[in-house]
Amino acid sequence: MKASTQAVRVRFAPSPTGHLHIGGLRSALFNWLFARHQGGTYLLRVEDTDLVRSTKGYLDSQLSSLAWAGIVSDEPVVYQMSRVDEHLAQAKQLMRENKAYPCFCAPRDADDVVSSLEAGFGQKYDRTCRDKAYTEEDLQKPHCVRFRLPNNLEQVKFYDQIRGDIVTKGEYFDDFVIIRRDGSPIYNFCVVVDDIFMKITHIIRGEDHIPNTPKQVLLYEALGATPPLFAHLPLILGKDGSKMSKRDAAVSVEEYRAQGFMPEALINYLVRLGWSHGDQEIFTATELISSFTLEGVGKKGSIFDAKKLEWLNGIYLRQVSSERVLQAIGSMNQKMVDELTAAWGEERCIALIKLYKERTVTLVDLVNQILALAVPAQTFDLALIAKWRNERSPLLMSNFADALKETADLSHDNLLRLANAVCDAQGEKLVHLAQMLRLSLTGTIQSPGVFDLLGILGKKEGLLRMNGLQPLL
Repeated sequence: MKASTQAVRVRFAPSPTGHLHIGGLRSALFNWLFARHQGGTYLLRVEDTDLVRSTKGYLDSQLSSLAWAGIVSDEPVVYQMSRVDEHLAQAKQLMRENKAYPCFCAPRDADDVVSSLEAGFGQKYDRTCRDKAYTEEDLQKPHCVRFRLPNNLEQVKFYDQIRGDIVTKGEYFDDFVIIRRDGSPIYNFCVVVDDIFMKITHIIRGEDHIPNTPKQVLLYEALGATPPLFAHLPLILGKDGSKMSKRDAAVSVEEYRAQGFMPEALINYLVRLGWSHGDQEIFTATELISSFTLEGVGKKGSIFDAKKLEWLNGIYLRQVSSERVLQAIGSMNQKMVDELTAAWGEERCIALIKLYKERTVTLVDLVNQILALAVPAQTFDLALIAKWRNERSPLLMSNFADALKETADLSHDNLLRLANAVCDAQGEKLVHLAQMLRLSLTGTIQSPGVFDLLGILGKKEGLLRMNGLQPLL
């Protein structure tokens, strides 16, 4: 099938009945990238017609998550609930054109539905009201509105940009409901009316929507519109290859944000779940936009690997500036930035971020380590001391403290030079002094470069912490 010659217009259409999850963010991302690559328009439609489950809290959460990821609508957001009158008007128009009709049949009870399914008949409507005459007075009675299937419908066929031709036999359809008895429009009808209104040219969404598509194709045609081009994305799978669950990290985008993942890293990881561009793993935003095509999207589901996401997040932390990391921390939790700057001041905070971001994989871990450094160790691990001390350790620490008192240069290179001089004078390896210094400054032997840390802590604080370990040597 030839691609549309219209200017590309795509949409992401979440329902505000929960927080935005990983699958939803990936769908939004693929729509956004496709629009950007094609020089088109990305739109957001909030499908808020579920009055029972839709809440402002969930809506705010979803909009915040999308904004955090940098995926923002190019035009004002469309709210489906505000268009219900138009949905009903279009249903009436279909009735006038004899493409839909009122159904006054009483709803089937649950026992009837179960019996029908067990007998293998499905839930197909018997068309009792299909050809009955009705008046305006009749329409005051409780009724739903059904779509009138075309006579002798053999199949519904549409072309999927990822999967090719998809054909559904006509025998699987019945005259399906488009307006419920309570007057509310059905999902499949709403989305078609709204997509026509928004001039959507391509619908990019999860493969779980494939069963809805044939009905929607019939509705587009009945409403006199050419159906958009469809592309159904493969699912994100858990470790065992089944549908992703919370156990497999199928949690909200807000939770990934709170755990300390950079939006750039999460976007990069999600785009590679189901899409590829050669063997490239890491992309800038510009590279993603220039490279993204639907031809690169596969048919098979992709397994979500939390460890790989952490690895990728660590790479992004190391690549971006310390100032960008501090900004990301503020976007995650402004209170954490306030705590960091209260403990260290902004200049030293930036310097510590530069050191610690080389060794961490999440922003939360980074913040916790820098805040922990602000509090001198009150106790020390005697086993670690025993592992690294020897009979010259007290003298090494004392001589280095004396050299530190005499210097005004706290650069890494100068402190390293002083430490080497102290060790050479005693015929000792640098590692024995460095590990004792590390223990005194941080309470552990796992930390960034000890001389970099000492330069940031300063002479007074460094000497104070060294003195705290001295009695145990």
